Amino acid sequence: MSSEELAGWLRLTLTSGVGNDAARRLLAAFGLPQAIFEQSDSALRQLLTPAQVKAVQTEPPGLSALLRTTQDWLAAQADPALGGRMIVTLGDPAYPLSLLATDDPPLMLYLLGQVQALAPQSAHQRSPVIEPTETSDGRGDAANGWPARAIAMVGSRNPTPQGAENARQFARSFSAAGLTVVSGLALGVDGAAHDGALSAWPDAATADPSGRICTVAVIGTGIDRVYPRQHHELARRIARQGLIVSEYPLGTPPLAANFPKRNRLIAGLSQGTLVIEAALQSGSLITARLTSEQGKDVFAVPGSIHNPQSRGCHALIRQGAKLVETAQDVLEELRWPATVIAIESEAASADATCARGTLDTEDEVLRALGSDPVGLDALLARTGLDTPRLQARLLELELDGHVARLPGGLWQRMARA
Repeated sequence: MSSEELAGWLRLTLTSGVGNDAARRLLAAFGLPQAIFEQSDSALRQLLTPAQVKAVQTEPPGLSALLRTTQDWLAAQADPALGGRMIVTLGDPAYPLSLLATDDPPLMLYLLGQVQALAPQSAHQRSPVIEPTETSDGRGDAANGWPARAIAMVGSRNPTPQGAENARQFARSFSAAGLTVVSGLALGVDGAAHDGALSAWPDAATADPSGRICTVAVIGTGIDRVYPRQHHELARRIARQGLIVSEYPLGTPPLAANFPKRNRLIAGLSQGTLVIEAALQSGSLITARLTSEQGKDVFAVPGSIHNPQSRGCHALIRQGAKLVETAQDVLEELRWPATVIAIESEAASADATCARGTLDTEDEVLRALGSDPVGLDALLARTGLDTPRLQARLLELELDGHVARLPGGLWQRMARA
C-alpha cells in the first residue's frame, strides 16, 4: 500500500460523522478513498448529509501525525518471535471474507502476528464495493488464509476457578482438533481460552510449522497497546503462534464503548460461539446475540443454579443455545472431524477422569463437596471431621488442583472439561 493510499484510508476512518456504513456507500460510488476526497460538493451530496459533506472536505486534525506513526509501525523491525505487521482494508484480497458477510465490516484491520498465513485468494485486488458475500465452497476464509474452522470463546471477566479451567480445557481440545480459538484478550475466560489454545502446541517459542493460526485475539484498543496490562506476555505468545487484530488506529486507548463494538468481529471471524460463564448483563451475551443474528450456532456450558456467573448461559440455553459438556459436543454439532491429536487428547482426558473418579470415591472431603460451592461449616457437618483436619485436607486438595478456594470462604471441587 502506497503512502497516498494509506493516507486516504486513515483520513476516511478519522472523518467525523462518517461511519462505516456511509464510508462503504462512498467507496461503492467512487472507488478508493483518494477518489472520494476529489469529488465535488454536488457529487458528495448525493450520498451524504450536508454536515457529512463538510466533514469529508475537511482534513481531520492529527492525520499527518497518525500517518507517520502508522508508517513507522509498519516499517519497524519487530522481534522475529512476534511475527509480522500488516494492515488490510476492504479492498484488500487478504481481508477476511467472513467479515464481509456481516452487517458492519470495519474499513481497516491492523494485524500483528502470523500474517504470512494470510495468502491472498488471487493476484487481483478485490473491488472496494463491499456487499455481504458467501463463499460457494463452504470453506469460509480458507481461500485467503483466514481460518476456515474457528470457534469464538467468550465469558466472564471474573469467572469461578472452575469456569476458567473449563475455558482452558475446551480451548486446548479445540486447538488440538485443528480449530482456531477466537476471543478478546480480556481477563478471565478470554485469557484462559487463549492460553488453552496456545498450550495445545508444544513449542511455545515458535509458530505452528503448518502455518495454522491457533488463536486470534480481537482487541478494543490500538494494536500498539495491550489491555489489560496483565496480558502483555500472553499477547506476545499469541503473536508468536496466532494473530492479534484491531480495527482501531494506533494509539487508541481502552475506551469502554470500543469493547462491545469489537464483539461483532469476534462473532464474525468464527463459525460459532461458545459461552463458558456469563452473568445476565454480560458483554458475552452481546457476542452470542451477534452470532445468532449472523445465522451461526451458539453454545453454552451450564453451571450451578447457585452461581450468578451461570445465569447468562442458562438464559442462552432457554433461548435455544446448544448445551455442551465437552469439546466433542461442539465438533459434532458443527460436523467438524477431530484430528488424531484431538483423539489422543480426549483419551488422555478420559484417563485423567478415571483417576479422578477413583479419588472421588476414596476421599470423603471430595464426596462431601459435591458439585456446588460449599462453606466450611457445611463441610464440617457433612464429613464429621474436626476443623484442623478438614482445613489440612482442603489445603492438600487445593495444592493438588482438586479443589479451589472461592470468595466468601467457599470451596469448590474442580472438574475437567
